Amino acid sequence: MKKKNLLKKRGAGILMPISSLPSPYGIGTLGKAAYDFVDSLVEAKQTYWQVLPVGPTSYGDSPYQSFSAFAGNPYFIDLDILIEEGFLSKSDVTGLNWGSDASNVDYAAIFNVRFDVLRKAYEGFLAKCKVRELEDFEDFKKKNKKWLDDYSLYMALKFKNGNREWLSWSEDLRFRKKKALKKAKEEVASDIDFWKFCQYEFFKQFMKLKNYANSKKIFIIGDIPLYVALDSADVWANPKLFDLDEERRPRHVAGVPPDIFSADGQRWGNPIYDWKKMEEDGFDWWGRRMKAMSALYDVIRIDHFIGIVNYWAVPAENETAIDGEWVKGPGSKLTDVIKKSVGKSKIIAEDLGVITPPVRNLINECKWPGMKILQFAFDSDSKGEYLPQNYKDCNWVVYGGTHDNNTNIGYLNGVSEKQLKKIKKFLGLDEEATVIKVNDEIIRLGYMSIANTVIYQVQDLLRLDESARINMPSTIGTNWRFRMVDEKLPKRVVKQLKSYVKLYNR
Repeated sequence: MKKKNLLKKRGAGILMPISSLPSPYGIGTLGKAAYDFVDSLVEAKQTYWQVLPVGPTSYGDSPYQSFSAFAGNPYFIDLDILIEEGFLSKSDVTGLNWGSDASNVDYAAIFNVRFDVLRKAYEGFLAKCKVRELEDFEDFKKKNKKWLDDYSLYMALKFKNGNREWLSWSEDLRFRKKKALKKAKEEVASDIDFWKFCQYEFFKQFMKLKNYANSKKIFIIGDIPLYVALDSADVWANPKLFDLDEERRPRHVAGVPPDIFSADGQRWGNPIYDWKKMEEDGFDWWGRRMKAMSALYDVIRIDHFIGIVNYWAVPAENETAIDGEWVKGPGSKLTDVIKKSVGKSKIIAEDLGVITPPVRNLINECKWPGMKILQFAFDSDSKGEYLPQNYKDCNWVVYGGTHDNNTNIGYLNGVSEKQLKKIKKFLGLDEEATVIKVNDEIIRLGYMSIANTVIYQVQDLLRLDESARINMPSTIGTNWRFRMVDEKLPKRVVKQLKSYVKLYNR
């Protein structure tokens, strides 16, 4: 499939975060296992690899709460590649505690050792890099100066301040007073350069992987949160672009009203944008963000697209999202900027939630595909909008479930006996059919549908239960941990997907 036809022709893919790849260092990376996974996608005749946000994770280890909307996650830098480059030795990475469970990410263990190892790599780079590599590093710093300088200073100061959020720093740094910033830059100069090195290595490794995938006609779907984290370089460096009070604390935070995921709604805690202020400079920050993401991804899924039209603003002092209110967003003023900024990259609008006519009208105006979730289909009657027979056109991306849903088998294990019978009947199965068989037929159902694109979580293809769920909305502490144990998809999965692609013309 040619890039210009992405999302327009029938295709299929797999949703799996980079963090879920196997590796000997506690979390998935951009190394060998990533290339092996691409090869599996090729063998299974897939078109897409969808990943979750790749930014550096902060609160709750969530990829949707990142220290930067532009930076990459240093955890994903492959250490074996750094060894091959001569910047690390094998002894630098052995004998360290990367976590004891190969099927789960231990973020605390990784945090305690990863940055020490990366600092050794930075020192090795300075001591051993060739002239061309140093020139490439300097070129990278110049090209990304607009966001890289603030991010690197932010991270250097954050570590110096015991990893506390910027709101707890000294007043002169919190308010970015010139003399304080100048002094700080001098004091942490080497640390600033270290964080720039991490970004240099991340983007170098990511782009090499992406180019490999593209050469095999595998295209990367990236996911970007609509909002940014309060504890981020973006908010610290651009306070005027957010709804903050005179102490630079949020007046309102983002979330959604009560829904199927939570009776109290979801209070995400992200600061709300000051859309009027952003409009004054033509949404320059958003334009730069989308341009940067278009370099990383062939397709960009905008999470919580609804918030561009109308967003749920929750008073910051409220503990739940129940008492928020709907506020009008920038609408087409922003989507026009996004269209101009992404170049050849395509857009998916994550349109789950309260879809009002203005939201649907804007999506239709942009001609961006929305999403259909099959797990939602079975909770409705025969006229439900998520049931494949009710799709009015092909411009959709179908999922069994997203990262916020249970696995298919976990979902099936949780429904009532009556509901399970209903699902089996819809799928043409007898009442004795196992949940594994039902799961496989849900996968087939997506491939059969008229939707141009179908994506399944890797956990569903591996027939994993609720223990493999990657995220439970409105909870923290046990999310974003799932990992594959094997580098490649099992032969059974490859054979199944390959047959579906051929049978249903994907």
